[in-house]
Amino acid sequence: MTNLTFTAEQHRDMANAIAALSMDAVQRANSGHPGMPMGMADAATVLFSQFLKFDPKAPNWADRDRFILSAGHGSMLIYSLLHLTGYEAVTMDQIKNFRQLGSITAGHPEYGHVPGVETTTGPLGQGISNAVGFALAERHLNARYGDDLVNHHTYVIAGDGCLMEGVSQEAIGLAGHLGLNRLTVLWDDNNITIDGPVSLSSSTDQIARFKAANWKTIAVDGHDRDAVADALRQAKSSDKPTLIACKTTIGKGAPTKAGLNKAHGSPLGDEEIAGTRAARGWSHAPFEIPDHVYAEWAKPGKAGAEEHSKWAKRLATDANSADFTRAMSGELNAGWLEAFQSYKDSVATDMPAMATRASSGKALAPLTELLTDMISGSADLEGSNKTKTPVTSVEIQAGNYGGRYVNWGIREHGMAAAMNGMALHGGVIPYSGLFMVFMDYCRPSVRLAALMGIRTIYVATHDSIGVGEDGPTHQPVEHLASLRAIPNCYTYRPADALEVAECYEIALQNKTAPAVMALTRQGLPALRDDASRNMSERGGYVLRPGKGADDIVFLATGSEVHIAVEAADRLEKEDISARVVSIPCMDLFLEQDESYIRSVIGKDLPKIAVEAGIRQGWDGLIGREGGFVGMNGFGASAPGAELFKHFGITADAIVELAKTKLG
Repeated sequence: MTNLTFTAEQHRDMANAIAALSMDAVQRANSGHPGMPMGMADAATVLFSQFLKFDPKAPNWADRDRFILSAGHGSMLIYSLLHLTGYEAVTMDQIKNFRQLGSITAGHPEYGHVPGVETTTGPLGQGISNAVGFALAERHLNARYGDDLVNHHTYVIAGDGCLMEGVSQEAIGLAGHLGLNRLTVLWDDNNITIDGPVSLSSSTDQIARFKAANWKTIAVDGHDRDAVADALRQAKSSDKPTLIACKTTIGKGAPTKAGLNKAHGSPLGDEEIAGTRAARGWSHAPFEIPDHVYAEWAKPGKAGAEEHSKWAKRLATDANSADFTRAMSGELNAGWLEAFQSYKDSVATDMPAMATRASSGKALAPLTELLTDMISGSADLEGSNKTKTPVTSVEIQAGNYGGRYVNWGIREHGMAAAMNGMALHGGVIPYSGLFMVFMDYCRPSVRLAALMGIRTIYVATHDSIGVGEDGPTHQPVEHLASLRAIPNCYTYRPADALEVAECYEIALQNKTAPAVMALTRQGLPALRDDASRNMSERGGYVLRPGKGADDIVFLATGSEVHIAVEAADRLEKEDISARVVSIPCMDLFLEQDESYIRSVIGKDLPKIAVEAGIRQGWDGLIGREGGFVGMNGFGASAPGAELFKHFGITADAIVELAKTKLG
C-alpha cells in the first residue's frame, strides 16, 4: 500500500484520463473494446494509486505486486495505466497506434512485448487462472527466502466472461483450497457480454460460488472510490483469497451506450465520445492529458521506487541474495550439468529396461536434487506419472508453502494455466504430470506458454495405444501431431532411459519454450550404452547405421524405435542394410540445418517412419512417397502388446513394407 491519498476531484481526473485514452485509442483504431476500461477506470485508479506496489523504472523488480488483466480484451485499461504511471515504453505514440501492426499495444496484452504486462491474456479465464500460479509462486518463494525478499500481492481484474470459462472454476477451487490470501480478484460485475446481458446465458451467483470455494467475498459499487479502497484494505488482511465484486456500468458516461453491449466491442463514434466527455467532465482533446494529471499519476510510481530502493538494500545484505537473484533470473544451479552426467553414465552402464514414465521418475530424482527451483506436481495421477521425487515429496498445502509438490487435483487445464503463472512469476520451474490424452484438456494453456516463450514442462505419460486395456478414450492417437503443430512447443518422445535423461537436460536449459515429455506405460529395452554425448540435443540422430551402404532408412520415435531396430536386424540377415534413426524431438530436429538433416536421414534413400500415432507431420521428412507404420484408426480394449500387433506396428510390418519399397 502506497499510503497516498487523493481528493475526489483528483481521483475523477485520474480515472477520466484512463477512460478518455481508452475510448480515443479505440476510435482511432476503429477497432477494440472501450466499455470495460471506461467502466473499471474508477476501481483501477484506486488499485494503482493507493495499493499496487510497482516501480515503472524497474518493471521486473522481483518484489513488485503483480497486476493481471484477465479480461484482456479491455487492453486499453492496462496500456493507459502503464502510460500514465510512467512506463517509458508505453508512449503516447504507442497509445495512438493501438492495435496497429508494429505497435506494442496489441489488441490483447502480450507478455514480453510490453513492460508491465505480466502475462498474455485475451482467451478468457486464462488470466485469473495464471494468477493462481503467480500467488502460489509468491507464497512458495516467501517460505524459501523470507519476508525481506518476497512479500507481495497478485491482483486481477476479471470480467463476466472470465468467470464463465470453465478453467476459472478449476483455478478458484485450488486457490481457495490452498488459502492463497495474497490473491485478490476485482470482478467487473457489469452484467454485459458481447451478445447482451449476462442473463441470456447465465444465472450463476458468482459471490456464492466463490464463497463455496473458500474465498472471502466483498460486494461494492465499483464507482465508489472509498468503497473500493476499503474492500482492498480488507483483502490485504484476509486469510483467504478475496473476490471484490465491483458493480459497474460498462462504457460509463456514454450517453446512449453506457450499460449496453453496444459499448463492449466497438468504437463509440465521434458523437457518442463527445457526449461522454461532457458527461464525465473531461474537456480535453483526444490524447491530451493535462500536466497536473500526469503529476498525480506519477506519485504511486515514485512511492514504489522508494520501496524498491529499501528492498534492494535488504537484498544486498541478505544471506540468500545470490541464490535468490539466480533463481529469479531463470538460471540453473551451478554444476548441475556435470553432476547429472554421472546419472547418465550409470544409465548407460546399467542399460535398464523400463517404461519411459519410470525412467522419467528415475531421472527427476537427481534433477530435482540438483535444481532447487523445480516444483513438481500431478493432476491426481502421481502413481502413474511418477513426478514426485524424494526431495520434492513435501506437499504444498494451505499455510505450508515450503514444499515442492502440488496436488493439482483433477484439473488439467487449471494446472497448466497456473504453471504458466508460476513460470511467469519467476524463481521456480514448474513441471507436472498428466495422461497424454488429456493434453487436449489443457491445450489452450500450452499454446499460450509457447506463445509467451516460458519454461513449463508437462510430463505426459501413457502416450499411445500401449496403455492397453483402458481403451480408446485413454489412448492418444492424434496428440503427437497436434502438439508438434504448436509453434515453439517442443514435444519429446524418448526411446529409452538414456534418451529420457537427455531430453530433460535439453528442456531444462531452454528458458524460452515449454516442453511435453511423451512417455510410455509399457516397458522398453535400453538401446544405447554410451552417454559421453547428448545424442538427442539436435532432435534426431543415427542410432544404428546399416552395415555397408544403406539401402533404406527407418525413422522412429519413443516406443517404436526398438521395433525399428528389430526390423533392421532381420533385414540385415537378408543382406539389406537399414539405417535406424531415432527422433526424440521432431520439433528440434526440423530446426537443424539442411546438411545435418540430410546426413541423418539420407538424401535419396527410401524412408519409412514408425510411430504409434497418425502420419500427419511426417511427410516433411519422409516425403509423400515415404512409408508409414503407425495408427490408422482408434484403439480398442486389449493388452498393449496385443494392440500393437492388431494395428500392425510390428517388425513384421516394417520388414514387409521395406521390401515393397525396395522392389
